[in-house]
Amino acid sequence: MLLLQLRNELQKLFGKPRTYIGFGALLGAQVLIVLVFRYSHASRGMVRQLETNGYDPTQYLTSLTIATIMLFPIAYVLLPLYVTLIGGDLVAKEAEDGTLRMILSRPISRFRLLLVKWLAGVIFSTLLVAMLGVIGVGFASCFFPWGGLFVFIPGEMFSVLDASQGLWHYAGAHVFLAVKAATVLSLAFMFSCFNMKPAAATILALSVTFVSFVLMQIPFFKDLQPWFFTYYLNIWQNLLIQPVPWWKVAQSLCVLAGFNLTFLIIGFTAFHVRDIKS
Repeated sequence: MLLLQLRNELQKLFGKPRTYIGFGALLGAQVLIVLVFRYSHASRGMVRQLETNGYDPTQYLTSLTIATIMLFPIAYVLLPLYVTLIGGDLVAKEAEDGTLRMILSRPISRFRLLLVKWLAGVIFSTLLVAMLGVIGVGFASCFFPWGGLFVFIPGEMFSVLDASQGLWHYAGAHVFLAVKAATVLSLAFMFSCFNMKPAAATILALSVTFVSFVLMQIPFFKDLQPWFFTYYLNIWQNLLIQPVPWWKVAQSLCVLAGFNLTFLIIGFTAFHVRDIKS
């Protein structure tokens, strides 16, 4: 019965046009970034950095590198936006439309109802990240050759990998990027369980995420970064480093698991004490 209800919830979720806004927006952003790299001089800085460190730019100015570069702006801004859009709708939209009262008139517990909705949201987040990774490499391959992976963030990361290693690290980064997406969705889902409009739940989740990110970027708060929510959301970046700091990855996974559990407990509790049928 749980799988049947999950199937029905997925059909309902993917039957809404707004579900595909995120897929379309991420695809459009990827196309734009690839075309800018191909038909402008945006790659000059990358070439200069590779040559300065003794690497052949032709081996690393590749589709894999471009696809990885696209991840950073999309993962920081666009992905949280479209994940919270869905997470804020999962429960609040049903209450706003009045269909939640009809659903709860059936012999199903509130816990099971919320669990199925949250699982549907996690599946959506995973599919969104998978599309981001596959389409990114696929479209970049139309304009750039296949080859190694080069990632450079001033003061934080300088990584050069061959094609086989780069592909595995790229895939691993998307696995943990899906964890980030699911965590942000859980935050929006928590607010959606309260008595508020879907837009309010989405805005609150985005506000918490972006305010935490902004505070984390203040130089004077550098020692306080482990106390911020978004510090652990960037776990996916660790998979682009060689060797991978697995201890840091494990630490972030444990903290994110705690965040997800906290969000679900608060959301489930708030939903259970609501008087929806009145």
